[in-house]
Amino acid sequence: MPSLTTEQTQWYSWLCQKALPLWDQAGFDEQAGLYHERLTFAGAPIPLPHRRLMVQARQVATYCQAALNGHYKAGERALACLAQLTKRYHRADGQAGWVFALGPDLAPSDTKRDLYGHAFILFAHGWAYRLSGDTALLTIAEKSLAEIDALFPSPQGGYRDAIPALSERHSQNPHMHLLEACLTLFEVSQREVFLHHAEAILALALRAFIPQGTDALLEFFTPAWTPEEPYGRNRVEPGHQAEWCWLLGEYHRLAPTGAHATAARKAQHKLYDRLHQTVPGPLLPDALYDDGTLLEATTRIWPQTEMMRLLAQHAPADPATRYQRLCRMSQLFFTQYAPATLFGGWIDRLDEAGNSATDHMPASSLYHIYSAGQAILNAPPA
Repeated sequence: MPSLTTEQTQWYSWLCQKALPLWDQAGFDEQAGLYHERLTFAGAPIPLPHRRLMVQARQVATYCQAALNGHYKAGERALACLAQLTKRYHRADGQAGWVFALGPDLAPSDTKRDLYGHAFILFAHGWAYRLSGDTALLTIAEKSLAEIDALFPSPQGGYRDAIPALSERHSQNPHMHLLEACLTLFEVSQREVFLHHAEAILALALRAFIPQGTDALLEFFTPAWTPEEPYGRNRVEPGHQAEWCWLLGEYHRLAPTGAHATAARKAQHKLYDRLHQTVPGPLLPDALYDDGTLLEATTRIWPQTEMMRLLAQHAPADPATRYQRLCRMSQLFFTQYAPATLFGGWIDRLDEAGNSATDHMPASSLYHIYSAGQAILNAPPA
């Protein structure tokens, strides 16, 4: 069986000594008390018209985790940033929920409510509570979850993507992150309200997101939770399939006798088998059709990190097979996406030829990267 020692050493050096310091220092706006959304490849902040809640919440959660794991000491800054988020985003226009974005003047620049951003602010509160022990954070999380139930419900179950709605399309992705947030909050608090919401999302996923007979996780649906397109024309993102495999493993870890434990385990195995068959590796393309044919051959950094996290933890396969692919993907991560010349930064997207398809580094990727890195660092020795 191959050893992970070399990969773990490389990940520790890059993640803890380069990437986390870069995004805590150059990536933090001291004047605003918030994180920058983008850096140039030289590590300079890029001014933008909007500062999205989702990005801020991801950074808060990441640095709280890093502090808890002893990987980087920026937990106090993350907690202070979360207090800023509550002050400036929550009910900032006098209405329930969290506004989508702030402008350069730190006033709301986009007041729509989106489920994706709400999921991540819950996620941030879970990790912040675990770091600080401040029960007021759980109170805010419960209130925010109640606001989600009031703002976003869809008549046929689940939630709409945004309010006001931009279209009738319903998506699995924000539900996936809301599941992640609820599982995190349940683990740190043991409050049944969070497990109840997680299991409601799981029930919808098992019923609608993975159509019978395909073992493919679809992205988009009608309001009745039927596939948006005929078979063979629906979008499938391998990165999200890997992410769901990991989350199903987390649910089974946290609720081994839960209402959906058996069904979740079966779905995880089927999703993983399908992922392995349609994308034998090493890199995950951005998108397939639901019949397995290629839709987009470009590759982004986050699907690779989601697959690496799954291979390091919860993948239903023998360790030798998992570690072989993990080691190969880790090597490609540092040669293609995070070259040494970027000093802890990364290339977010590669074109079909493996060349950079972007001119900046997005902060939003750090959440995915840290999740993979900490799983690799915690993987048992081979």
